[in-house]
Amino acid sequence: MKPPSHQQSVMLHTPLFRGERRLRIALVGMPNAGKSTLFRAVSSAAPRSGELVGAGRAYEECRVKIGLDEASLIELPSFESLSPVSERDLPALKYLLWGNERPDVSGHEPGEPPAPFRAPDLIIQVVDATNLRSHLELTLELTELGRPMVIALNMMDQAWRKGVHVNVSALALRLGVPVVPMAALMGQGISELFRTATEVARSARCPLPQPLAAHLGRNLEGLMAALGKPELTAAFRLPPRLLVMQYAVGDRYFSDELQAHFPGLMPDLERLRAAAESGLPRPLAEEVHADRHHQAAVLYEASARLGPTHEGRDWRYWLDELFLNPKWGLLGSLAVFAAVLFVVFEISTWLDSVTAARLIEMVSAWQPETLTAVVARAVADGLIGLVGIVIPYMIPLVLLLVVLEETGVMHRIAFVLDRAFHRIGLHGGIAVPFLLGLGCNVPAIAAASRVSAGRERVIASVLITFVPCSARSAIILALAGKYLGGFGVFAIFAMTLLVIAVMGTVMARRNPELGPGQVQEIPPYALPRLRTIGLETWDRTRDVLTIVTPLLIGGSVVLALLGHFGADAVINAALTPITSWWLGLPLVLGVPILFGVLRKELSLLMIYQALGTFDVGAVLNVVQIATFLLFLTFYVPCVSTFAVMLRTIGRREALASVAISVGVALLVSGAVRLLLEVGRTVVG
Repeated sequence: MKPPSHQQSVMLHTPLFRGERRLRIALVGMPNAGKSTLFRAVSSAAPRSGELVGAGRAYEECRVKIGLDEASLIELPSFESLSPVSERDLPALKYLLWGNERPDVSGHEPGEPPAPFRAPDLIIQVVDATNLRSHLELTLELTELGRPMVIALNMMDQAWRKGVHVNVSALALRLGVPVVPMAALMGQGISELFRTATEVARSARCPLPQPLAAHLGRNLEGLMAALGKPELTAAFRLPPRLLVMQYAVGDRYFSDELQAHFPGLMPDLERLRAAAESGLPRPLAEEVHADRHHQAAVLYEASARLGPTHEGRDWRYWLDELFLNPKWGLLGSLAVFAAVLFVVFEISTWLDSVTAARLIEMVSAWQPETLTAVVARAVADGLIGLVGIVIPYMIPLVLLLVVLEETGVMHRIAFVLDRAFHRIGLHGGIAVPFLLGLGCNVPAIAAASRVSAGRERVIASVLITFVPCSARSAIILALAGKYLGGFGVFAIFAMTLLVIAVMGTVMARRNPELGPGQVQEIPPYALPRLRTIGLETWDRTRDVLTIVTPLLIGGSVVLALLGHFGADAVINAALTPITSWWLGLPLVLGVPILFGVLRKELSLLMIYQALGTFDVGAVLNVVQIATFLLFLTFYVPCVSTFAVMLRTIGRREALASVAISVGVALLVSGAVRLLLEVGRTVVG
């Protein structure tokens, strides 16, 4: 999830497929093989769609990032056979062969080419592992197209449950085509599939057609020689054997084009075809199909076998069912976050009682009167506030997030959230920065800038500011946990999800130009290493010592001096329309609201100082606490967050983000306050 703090060497594969050199990959397969599932797993939030000219059948196309490479992925309509090709499948075959550049034999055809982009550099055939034998016949046809190819052996999880054992290496060796086992619905094997695809494209390895049966090969030698002439190869721009096989099975399109462009050859071709058929036990077309069926059966027998169904399922299976299953994945993700909040809440309550609470009790009798004593008490309050935020609330939350990343759970949550993120105009790769945002918005926005571009980067950066970072979470847990209970904590976090969903939907509709899709990695489960957990936790919390500590102490001193000299009253009076009129809060909270932009942790300390007590519940009622927490959760991100936004999305968008956050904070907190006040009146 988060890149390690130490540097790593990265092997750079060349040439890079980017920009105008990006790969073009065609996704093909039989019906119900999982082709659309695979496309949706890696596509952008708004893939482009169109119709193949001449067929009226839809295709979808989007850009996809594959590490440092990029590809245009085209999902073609499903088809069962290309030999002979049906009229409805002919445009798809034309695209696979020629793209938007017509060969000489089809230059006379009216209208546009089937698709408005060049032919694919590589073909990925999605194959149902539970029905492998029938899919292999299409595989044999595709190997004759002369394009680099990879087989995505999908639904391996279902094949495993049904007792279908596939020897992937044996199948790849016999076909001469890389075979990648996967389960697209669960996100497993997808990253390996596209890594393999880029490697095959770089090497430009094309599969060799499987050898024909000896008797069929002998009988087709005459047609092979006649249709392998250079002028025919140049006119059709396709491998000679493909033309022979299409003509042998009586493909109408290729036969008509031969008749139209090479009428002088037709008598010889018909004679050779008849001669080939005369030496066979059945019509030539049937013999070709029988041979292909036999080859598929031999491949299947050599690489697959049926065995007893697998009954034993270990803990990895059940965890993947919980986190990656489309039916339960979102619930599983929510359960993880609920468990994290519960654990942190329980641990934090105890830690708070043995750390900050005891320190507060120790200094509670200290009532400074001189300027020096006021500053000293302010420094002490700042240090107590630091302890009360970091030890009980921030460290446990960050620690648990690091553990989730190290075990591989967070990557699975990110994959499942991909489906939800598409609804707000973002791809699933953005889920990782959003999850990082629970620790700190600063690295989250920086991570979002690395995996997105254009308007999508802006949308992601703005929405991340609404993710409750560990500082805001600490305040929510500290106040809501004490005075609103577990339900209040859950309600505030649920409100952030609702606001992100609504704002994302609105912004995506206003900004339709979105970035490429993302191939996400689903690593195996792993036991977290204590050293890694410690280093990562320190890496994410060390800013508290270097940045937050002086801000907390300095802010505490400034606030104490403002109160000592009476200047805080001026600021509080100026903010009266917001604090008192709109939010219904005491006037003294104006300064904590204003200074909260320095660092969110500072707000909690300032609340204590402004109210003159660490027992907030003695001064504020439940409605006021809920209103204040919601406003603090959504309004202006801290200065460091604003600074990174200036670098990543520019001044105009960063200032717009501030305006949006203030507006959302006022709207949400004001609306909730109104609802709660009405509820209290009705109940009362």
